[in-house]
Amino acid sequence: MARRTLVAVLMTMAMLLASSACRSEKSASPPSVQSAAQAKPMLQPVQPPDLSRMDPAVATQITERYQFLQSLIGKPGTPPADLARAYGDMGNLLMAAESAAAAEPYYLYAESIAPADARWPYYLGHVYMATGDLARSIAAFERARRLQPMDDATLVWLGKVYLDSGRPESAEPLFAQALSAQPGLAAALYGLGRTALARRDYPNAVAYLEQVLSADPRASAAHYQLALAYRELGNTAKAEAHLRQRGTVEIGPPDPLMVELRSVLRGATAEEERGMRALENRDFTAAAEYFRRGLELAPDNPSLRHKLGTALAQMGDTRGAVDAFEETIRRTPNYAQAHYSLGVIAASSGRVPDAVRYLSDAIRYEPRYIEARLQLGEVLARTRQFEQARAQFKRVIEIDPRVADARFGYAGALVGLRRYAEARDVLSEAARLYPDQRRFGEALARLQGVGR
Repeated sequence: MARRTLVAVLMTMAMLLASSACRSEKSASPPSVQSAAQAKPMLQPVQPPDLSRMDPAVATQITERYQFLQSLIGKPGTPPADLARAYGDMGNLLMAAESAAAAEPYYLYAESIAPADARWPYYLGHVYMATGDLARSIAAFERARRLQPMDDATLVWLGKVYLDSGRPESAEPLFAQALSAQPGLAAALYGLGRTALARRDYPNAVAYLEQVLSADPRASAAHYQLALAYRELGNTAKAEAHLRQRGTVEIGPPDPLMVELRSVLRGATAEEERGMRALENRDFTAAAEYFRRGLELAPDNPSLRHKLGTALAQMGDTRGAVDAFEETIRRTPNYAQAHYSLGVIAASSGRVPDAVRYLSDAIRYEPRYIEARLQLGEVLARTRQFEQARAQFKRVIEIDPRVADARFGYAGALVGLRRYAEARDVLSEAARLYPDQRRFGEALARLQGVGR
């Protein structure tokens, strides 16, 4: 009921906002605001997003921002710069809350009032990129680029949108300019690699994309592009190796404006996202602090508490990590990741029965949990429970045949069971599937003649 009331209040605010904006533009606006508004078509009345599914703290923040913006609109003599900033801040709040379409009109108002401020067309470029309107994204980023011709982030994002639009010839000079200004910039190298691939210049595509992974190994999306380039060059072994490592992480440019945008939200979800970014940057102390802040707002959130335990474990605070994982299970008994983490800690400290219990529980709550089954198989194999280990590795292969570790563990369990012929068959097949992994061929060589 409270959320429905909040939405109703915001709808009323939106109507007042629209009527106030029209009055300001027609009569009460300062000359600079009037001329800016006349330079663009009349904007549609701003409608608030559906807040019913948002974090309550974020919904409250949006309500407060509406009230502040309305107060400025209704105040005669409000400086245009203040009004533009208020509109832009509202857009930032909605954009950070992943309501890109709802943010668009606020950025348009901000840009119409302050056309010399590069922030507003820049953020609009991201809005249209998020909503898939590439033509308008290009136009917005081009406006931002005219205001800040040497901004690396604008150059890279504009190049990306050109490339996604099938215009590599327009993208390439932008990436090259960004790389010239900042040598070694991984995002620019990635863009040049994708551009070379689009132009079928496969040697240069490989050169650029290999540099990306050297500069930042987290850029897992580069593996897929490299696989395509190596395949076209006839190097199937490297193509398959990179294909197995493919991911979705692309590396963007240093981007102060987007960092500022992501910092505006309050609430548990926002703190969790900040903590995750800190984890990715290996700033474990900061990550733990963000997760603690989130837990103050949402103490029963199992994901937040588990992530806090992960950060503490990375800091070397094993006792604190165990406490966090155990508390996660106490509050959410079926949270498989917490059982898995406790199993890993138990295994590393030699507490085999505890490790088996925790890992078995993780699988019970999440039967397709590959990492838990692999870990359980390894623990069982180390304690010579080869038949049980074999069953875990076999199940992983059934879930995902691409997991090389499962095939290696499966072969090892067969050796432990003295089923040498079967082990050789498994290793032979794995050596064919993973020619870049020497461990399969080496293990197969050691088994030649054994058990015959």
